[in-house]
Amino acid sequence: MASYATGSRRLESFPTAEGALERAADLARQMSSGDAAASSLTHREAAEYCSSVEILRPHGVSLLAAAHAVAEAFKRLSSLSDLEAAVRQYERRNQRVVRKSVVDVVRELLEVKKSRKASERYLGDLESRLGRFAKDCQKSASDVSTADIQAWLDSLKLAPQSYTNYRRTLNLLFEFAVARNYADENPVGKTETLKVRSGTVEIYTPEELRLLLGGATAAFRVCVALGGLAGLRSAEIERLRWEDIDLGRKHIVVGAERAKTASRRVVPMCDALVAWLRFGPPGSGPIWAGNQVGFYQQQRIASERSGVSWKANGLRHSYASYRFAECADAGRVAGELGNTAAVVHRYYRELVDAGAARQWFKVFPPSAKDSTDGG
Repeated sequence: MASYATGSRRLESFPTAEGALERAADLARQMSSGDAAASSLTHREAAEYCSSVEILRPHGVSLLAAAHAVAEAFKRLSSLSDLEAAVRQYERRNQRVVRKSVVDVVRELLEVKKSRKASERYLGDLESRLGRFAKDCQKSASDVSTADIQAWLDSLKLAPQSYTNYRRTLNLLFEFAVARNYADENPVGKTETLKVRSGTVEIYTPEELRLLLGGATAAFRVCVALGGLAGLRSAEIERLRWEDIDLGRKHIVVGAERAKTASRRVVPMCDALVAWLRFGPPGSGPIWAGNQVGFYQQQRIASERSGVSWKANGLRHSYASYRFAECADAGRVAGELGNTAAVVHRYYRELVDAGAARQWFKVFPPSAKDSTDGG
Protein backbone atom coordinates (compact mmCIF):
# COMPACT_ATOMS: atom_id res chain seq x y z
CA MET A 1 0.00 0.00 0.00
CA ALA A 2 1.29 3.50 -0.86
CA SER A 3 1.12 6.06 2.02
CA TYR A 4 1.50 9.85 1.62
CA ALA A 5 1.03 10.70 5.32
CA THR A 6 4.62 12.02 5.59
CA GLY A 7 4.27 14.23 2.55
CA SER A 8 6.15 11.84 0.30
CA ARG A 9 5.26 8.44 -1.20
CA ARG A 10 6.15 5.49 1.03
CA LEU A 11 5.27 1.81 0.45
CA GLU A 12 3.92 -0.22 3.34
CA SER A 13 3.15 -3.96 3.16
CA PHE A 14 0.68 -6.01 5.24
CA PRO A 15 0.16 -9.78 5.46
CA THR A 16 -3.59 -9.48 5.05
CA ALA A 17 -6.04 -7.22 3.25
CA GLU A 18 -7.80 -6.54 6.56
CA GLY A 19 -4.56 -5.17 8.06
CA ALA A 20 -4.00 -2.89 5.09
CA LEU A 21 -7.56 -1.55 5.30
CA GLU A 22 -7.20 -0.91 9.05
CA ARG A 23 -3.91 0.95 8.50
CA ALA A 24 -5.50 3.02 5.72
CA ALA A 25 -8.42 3.98 7.97
CA ASP A 26 -6.00 4.97 10.76
CA LEU A 27 -3.97 7.19 8.43
CA ALA A 28 -7.15 8.79 7.14
CA ARG A 29 -8.19 9.67 10.66
CA GLN A 30 -4.77 11.16 11.41
CA MET A 31 -4.78 13.28 8.29
CA SER A 32 -8.33 14.51 8.81
CA SER A 33 -7.55 15.63 12.37
CA GLY A 34 -4.28 17.38 11.57
CA ASP A 35 -2.17 14.65 13.18
CA ALA A 36 -0.55 13.42 9.99
CA ALA A 37 2.77 15.02 10.89
CA ALA A 38 2.79 13.18 14.21
CA SER A 39 2.88 9.89 12.35
CA SER A 40 6.16 10.91 10.72
CA LEU A 41 8.02 11.86 13.96
CA THR A 42 11.35 10.15 14.47
CA HIS A 43 12.01 8.34 17.72
CA ARG A 44 14.21 11.26 18.87
CA GLU A 45 11.55 13.87 18.00
CA ALA A 46 8.86 11.86 19.73
CA ALA A 47 11.06 11.54 22.82
CA GLU A 48 11.69 15.34 22.86
CA TYR A 49 7.99 15.99 22.56
CA CYS A 50 7.17 13.71 25.50
CA SER A 51 9.96 15.21 27.63
CA SER A 52 8.77 18.75 26.87
CA VAL A 53 5.22 17.90 27.87
CA GLU A 54 6.46 16.40 31.15
CA ILE A 55 8.68 19.43 31.91
CA LEU A 56 5.75 21.81 31.42
CA ARG A 57 3.16 19.67 33.19
CA PRO A 58 3.91 20.95 36.78
CA HIS A 59 3.41 24.52 35.54
CA GLY A 60 0.09 23.80 33.86
CA VAL A 61 1.38 25.08 30.52
CA SER A 62 0.88 23.25 27.26
CA LEU A 63 3.70 22.81 24.79
CA LEU A 64 1.80 24.92 22.28
CA ALA A 65 1.34 27.78 24.76
CA ALA A 66 5.02 27.65 25.70
CA ALA A 67 5.97 27.76 22.02
CA HIS A 68 3.81 30.83 21.47
CA ALA A 69 5.36 32.56 24.53
CA VAL A 70 8.90 31.90 23.32
CA ALA A 71 8.00 33.07 19.81
CA GLU A 72 6.62 36.35 21.26
CA ALA A 73 9.81 36.78 23.29
CA PHE A 74 11.89 36.30 20.18
CA LYS A 75 10.13 39.29 18.60
CA ARG A 76 12.00 41.41 21.18
CA LEU A 77 15.04 39.21 21.82
CA SER A 78 17.39 37.62 19.32
CA SER A 79 18.29 34.36 21.03
CA LEU A 80 17.63 31.96 23.88
CA SER A 81 20.63 33.38 25.73
CA ASP A 82 19.01 36.84 25.60
CA LEU A 83 15.80 35.37 26.99
CA GLU A 84 17.69 33.67 29.81
CA ALA A 85 19.55 36.89 30.61
CA ALA A 86 16.25 38.80 30.80
CA VAL A 87 14.85 36.21 33.19
CA ARG A 88 17.94 36.41 35.40
CA GLN A 89 17.67 40.21 35.52
CA TYR A 90 14.01 39.93 36.47
CA GLU A 91 14.87 37.47 39.23
CA ARG A 92 17.61 39.73 40.64
CA ARG A 93 15.27 42.70 40.65
CA ASN A 94 12.41 40.92 42.37
CA GLN A 95 14.60 39.18 44.91
CA ARG A 96 16.06 42.53 45.95
CA VAL A 97 12.91 44.65 46.00
CA VAL A 98 10.68 44.63 49.06
CA ARG A 99 7.11 45.08 47.89
CA LYS A 100 5.44 47.95 49.72
CA SER A 101 2.43 50.03 48.74
CA VAL A 102 2.82 53.66 47.74
CA VAL A 103 0.60 54.63 50.69
CA ASP A 104 2.93 52.89 53.14
CA VAL A 105 6.07 54.34 51.54
CA VAL A 106 4.59 57.84 51.82
CA ARG A 107 3.74 57.20 55.47
CA GLU A 108 7.27 55.99 56.19
CA LEU A 109 8.84 58.96 54.41
CA LEU A 110 6.79 61.39 56.50
CA GLU A 111 7.77 59.60 59.70
CA VAL A 112 11.45 59.82 58.76
CA LYS A 113 11.13 63.54 57.98
CA LYS A 114 9.39 64.13 61.32
CA SER A 115 12.12 62.28 63.18
CA ARG A 116 14.66 64.55 61.50
CA LYS A 117 12.81 67.64 62.76
CA ALA A 118 11.57 68.90 59.39
CA SER A 119 9.42 72.03 59.65
CA GLU A 120 5.66 71.72 59.98
CA ARG A 121 5.22 73.66 56.76
CA TYR A 122 7.51 71.34 54.83
CA LEU A 123 5.81 68.27 56.29
CA GLY A 124 2.41 69.72 55.42
CA ASP A 125 3.50 70.30 51.84
CA LEU A 126 4.77 66.72 51.52
CA GLU A 127 1.63 65.31 53.09
CA SER A 128 -0.62 67.33 50.78
CA ARG A 129 1.13 66.45 47.51
CA LEU A 130 2.12 62.86 48.26
CA GLY A 131 -1.17 62.08 49.94
CA ARG A 132 -2.95 63.07 46.76
CA PHE A 133 -0.67 60.82 44.70
CA ALA A 134 -0.99 57.87 47.07
CA LYS A 135 -4.77 58.12 46.97
CA ASP A 136 -4.77 57.87 43.18
CA CYS A 137 -1.98 55.30 42.87
CA GLN A 138 -3.08 52.06 44.51
CA LYS A 139 0.05 50.09 43.63
CA SER A 140 3.25 48.78 45.09
CA ALA A 141 6.04 51.31 44.69
CA SER A 142 8.03 48.81 42.62
CA ASP A 143 5.18 48.54 40.10
CA VAL A 144 4.84 52.27 39.41
CA SER A 145 6.12 53.13 35.94
CA THR A 146 7.22 56.35 34.30
CA ALA A 147 4.04 56.22 32.22
CA ASP A 148 1.94 56.00 35.41
CA ILE A 149 3.54 59.10 36.88
CA GLN A 150 3.43 61.07 33.64
CA ALA A 151 -0.26 60.30 33.18
CA TRP A 152 -0.99 61.37 36.77
CA LEU A 153 0.93 64.65 36.46
CA ASP A 154 -0.83 65.41 33.17
CA SER A 155 -4.23 64.73 34.74
CA LEU A 156 -3.67 67.49 37.32
CA LYS A 157 -3.57 70.14 34.56
CA LEU A 158 -1.08 72.27 36.49
CA ALA A 159 0.80 75.43 35.58
CA PRO A 160 4.53 74.84 34.88
CA GLN A 161 5.67 75.90 38.36
CA SER A 162 3.10 73.75 40.17
CA TYR A 163 3.85 70.82 37.84
CA THR A 164 7.54 71.19 38.66
CA ASN A 165 6.81 71.29 42.40
CA TYR A 166 4.79 68.07 42.23
CA ARG A 167 7.41 66.36 40.07
CA ARG A 168 10.15 67.35 42.53
CA THR A 169 8.17 65.92 45.45
CA LEU A 170 7.52 62.65 43.61
CA ASN A 171 11.21 62.41 42.80
CA LEU A 172 11.95 62.68 46.51
CA LEU A 173 9.47 59.88 47.25
CA PHE A 174 10.97 57.44 44.75
CA GLU A 175 14.57 58.26 45.65
CA PHE A 176 13.52 57.32 49.19
CA ALA A 177 11.91 54.12 47.88
CA VAL A 178 15.00 53.10 45.89
CA ALA A 179 17.30 53.72 48.87
CA ARG A 180 15.18 51.35 50.97
CA ASN A 181 14.71 48.68 48.28
CA TYR A 182 11.00 49.40 47.81
CA ALA A 183 11.69 50.13 44.12
CA ASP A 184 14.41 49.05 41.73
CA GLU A 185 14.65 52.41 39.99
CA ASN A 186 13.22 55.91 40.16
CA PRO A 187 10.54 56.24 37.45
CA VAL A 188 10.27 60.03 37.88
CA GLY A 189 13.59 60.75 36.19
CA LYS A 190 12.27 60.10 32.69
CA THR A 191 9.05 62.11 33.07
CA GLU A 192 8.67 65.37 31.17
CA THR A 193 10.24 68.50 32.62
CA LEU A 194 8.62 71.87 31.98
CA LYS A 195 10.34 75.20 31.58
CA VAL A 196 9.34 77.67 34.28
CA ARG A 197 9.50 81.26 33.20
CA SER A 198 10.85 83.48 35.95
CA GLY A 199 10.00 87.11 36.39
CA THR A 200 6.23 86.85 35.98
CA VAL A 201 4.55 88.71 38.83
CA GLU A 202 0.78 88.60 39.31
CA ILE A 203 -0.85 91.12 41.61
CA TYR A 204 -4.36 91.94 42.81
CA THR A 205 -6.31 95.14 42.40
CA PRO A 206 -7.52 96.99 45.54
CA GLU A 207 -11.05 95.75 44.81
CA GLU A 208 -9.86 92.15 44.55
CA LEU A 209 -8.14 92.50 47.93
CA ARG A 210 -11.39 93.78 49.41
CA LEU A 211 -13.28 90.80 47.96
CA LEU A 212 -10.70 88.29 49.23
CA LEU A 213 -10.86 89.74 52.73
CA GLY A 214 -14.63 89.56 52.61
CA GLY A 215 -14.59 85.97 51.37
CA ALA A 216 -12.07 84.72 53.93
CA THR A 217 -13.28 82.96 57.06
CA ALA A 218 -12.94 84.83 60.35
CA ALA A 219 -9.98 82.67 61.34
CA PHE A 220 -8.16 83.32 58.07
CA ARG A 221 -9.04 86.96 57.39
CA VAL A 222 -6.14 88.29 59.46
CA CYS A 223 -3.75 86.11 57.44
CA VAL A 224 -4.97 87.65 54.18
CA ALA A 225 -4.54 91.13 55.64
CA LEU A 226 -0.99 90.40 56.81
CA GLY A 227 -0.06 89.06 53.38
CA GLY A 228 -1.58 91.90 51.39
CA LEU A 229 -0.97 94.87 53.65
CA ALA A 230 2.37 93.88 55.23
CA GLY A 231 3.86 91.62 52.56
CA LEU A 232 4.55 88.71 54.90
CA ARG A 233 5.25 85.32 53.39
CA SER A 234 2.75 82.53 54.05
CA ALA A 235 5.35 80.60 56.04
CA GLU A 236 6.03 83.67 58.18
CA ILE A 237 2.33 84.19 58.86
CA GLU A 238 2.00 80.56 59.93
CA ARG A 239 4.80 81.06 62.47
CA LEU A 240 3.79 84.54 63.61
CA ARG A 241 2.35 85.11 67.09
CA TRP A 242 0.15 87.91 68.40
CA GLU A 243 2.99 88.90 70.70
CA ASP A 244 4.99 89.88 67.58
CA ILE A 245 2.44 92.56 66.68
CA ASP A 246 2.50 96.01 68.33
CA LEU A 247 -0.77 97.72 67.43
CA GLY A 248 0.12 100.84 69.41
CA ARG A 249 3.43 101.44 67.66
CA LYS A 250 2.06 100.04 64.41
CA HIS A 251 4.73 97.55 63.50
CA ILE A 252 5.34 93.78 63.26
CA VAL A 253 8.54 92.15 64.42
CA VAL A 254 9.37 89.18 62.21
CA GLY A 255 11.98 87.38 64.28
CA ALA A 256 14.84 85.38 62.82
CA GLU A 257 13.13 82.15 63.86
CA ARG A 258 10.03 83.10 61.87
CA ALA A 259 11.64 84.65 58.76
CA LYS A 260 12.57 82.65 55.67
CA THR A 261 15.94 84.42 55.52
CA ALA A 262 16.63 83.73 59.23
CA SER A 263 17.19 87.45 59.85
CA ARG A 264 15.06 89.71 62.03
CA ARG A 265 13.13 92.58 60.44
CA VAL A 266 10.52 95.14 61.46
CA VAL A 267 7.55 95.74 59.15
CA PRO A 268 5.42 98.90 59.46
CA MET A 269 1.63 98.63 59.52
CA CYS A 270 -0.70 100.95 57.65
CA ASP A 271 -3.90 102.11 59.37
CA ALA A 272 -5.97 99.71 57.29
CA LEU A 273 -3.96 96.71 58.54
CA VAL A 274 -4.25 97.91 62.14
CA ALA A 275 -8.01 98.09 61.63
CA TRP A 276 -8.19 94.55 60.24
CA LEU A 277 -6.15 93.23 63.16
CA ARG A 278 -8.37 95.00 65.67
CA PHE A 279 -11.40 93.82 63.74
CA GLY A 280 -10.19 90.23 64.20
CA PRO A 281 -9.73 88.27 67.42
CA PRO A 282 -6.29 89.47 68.70
CA GLY A 283 -4.88 87.89 71.80
CA SER A 284 -1.93 85.68 72.55
CA GLY A 285 -0.53 82.65 70.80
CA PRO A 286 -0.24 81.87 67.09
CA ILE A 287 -1.92 84.06 64.49
CA TRP A 288 -2.79 80.91 62.55
CA ALA A 289 -3.75 78.00 64.78
CA GLY A 290 -4.07 75.42 62.00
CA ASN A 291 -1.47 73.53 59.98
CA GLN A 292 -0.06 74.23 56.54
CA VAL A 293 -2.58 72.03 54.74
CA GLY A 294 -5.39 73.92 56.43
CA PHE A 295 -3.75 77.20 55.39
CA TYR A 296 -3.92 76.15 51.74
CA GLN A 297 -7.51 75.02 52.17
CA GLN A 298 -8.44 78.43 53.55
CA GLN A 299 -6.86 80.10 50.53
CA ARG A 300 -9.12 78.04 48.30
CA ILE A 301 -12.19 78.89 50.40
CA ALA A 302 -11.42 82.61 50.23
CA SER A 303 -10.97 82.37 46.47
CA GLU A 304 -14.20 80.45 45.92
CA ARG A 305 -16.29 82.72 48.15
CA SER A 306 -14.92 85.93 46.67
CA GLY A 307 -14.83 84.83 43.03
CA VAL A 308 -11.20 86.02 42.82
CA SER A 309 -8.63 83.55 41.49
CA TRP A 310 -5.89 82.81 43.97
CA LYS A 311 -2.50 83.95 42.63
CA ALA A 312 0.68 82.25 43.82
CA ASN A 313 2.38 84.73 46.20
CA GLY A 314 -0.08 87.31 44.87
CA LEU A 315 -0.61 89.09 48.19
CA ARG A 316 3.10 89.55 48.83
CA HIS A 317 3.75 90.59 45.21
CA SER A 318 0.91 93.10 45.49
CA TYR A 319 2.24 94.60 48.70
CA ALA A 320 5.72 94.98 47.19
CA SER A 321 4.37 96.59 44.00
CA TYR A 322 2.04 99.06 45.73
CA ARG A 323 4.53 99.87 48.48
CA PHE A 324 7.30 100.64 45.96
CA ALA A 325 4.93 102.84 43.98
CA GLU A 326 3.98 104.62 47.19
CA CYS A 327 7.43 105.39 48.63
CA ALA A 328 9.74 105.00 45.58
CA ASP A 329 12.44 103.62 47.88
CA ALA A 330 13.64 100.16 46.80
CA GLY A 331 15.96 99.77 49.79
CA ARG A 332 13.18 100.53 52.24
CA VAL A 333 10.77 98.12 50.57
CA ALA A 334 13.47 95.44 50.41
CA GLY A 335 14.05 95.80 54.15
CA GLU A 336 10.34 95.35 54.84
CA LEU A 337 10.12 92.31 52.55
CA GLY A 338 13.31 90.67 53.74
CA ASN A 339 15.05 90.56 50.34
CA THR A 340 17.25 92.94 48.30
CA ALA A 341 16.78 96.23 46.48
CA ALA A 342 17.84 94.52 43.24
CA VAL A 343 14.92 92.10 43.56
CA VAL A 344 12.51 94.96 44.20
CA HIS A 345 13.75 96.83 41.12
CA ARG A 346 13.64 93.71 38.95
CA TYR A 347 10.14 92.54 39.80
CA TYR A 348 8.09 95.40 41.23
CA ARG A 349 9.16 98.62 39.54
CA GLU A 350 6.43 100.51 37.68
CA LEU A 351 3.82 97.75 37.91
CA VAL A 352 1.31 100.20 39.43
CA ASP A 353 1.08 103.94 39.99
CA ALA A 354 0.91 105.98 43.18
CA GLY A 355 -2.86 106.49 42.85
CA ALA A 356 -3.51 102.75 42.84
CA ALA A 357 -1.12 102.38 45.79
CA ARG A 358 -3.17 104.85 47.85
CA GLN A 359 -6.30 102.82 47.13
CA TRP A 360 -4.58 99.57 48.09
CA PHE A 361 -3.55 100.79 51.52
CA LYS A 362 -7.05 102.17 52.18
CA VAL A 363 -8.83 98.80 52.05
CA PHE A 364 -10.45 98.96 55.52
CA PRO A 365 -12.91 96.62 57.20
CA PRO A 366 -16.52 97.55 56.42
CA SER A 367 -17.13 98.81 59.97
CA ALA A 368 -13.87 100.75 60.26
CA LYS A 369 -13.61 104.48 59.62
CA ASP A 370 -11.76 105.27 56.43
CA SER A 371 -8.41 106.98 56.59
CA THR A 372 -6.29 108.86 54.12
CA ASP A 373 -3.07 107.58 55.67
CA GLY A 374 -1.49 105.09 53.28
CA GLY A 375 0.94 103.78 55.91
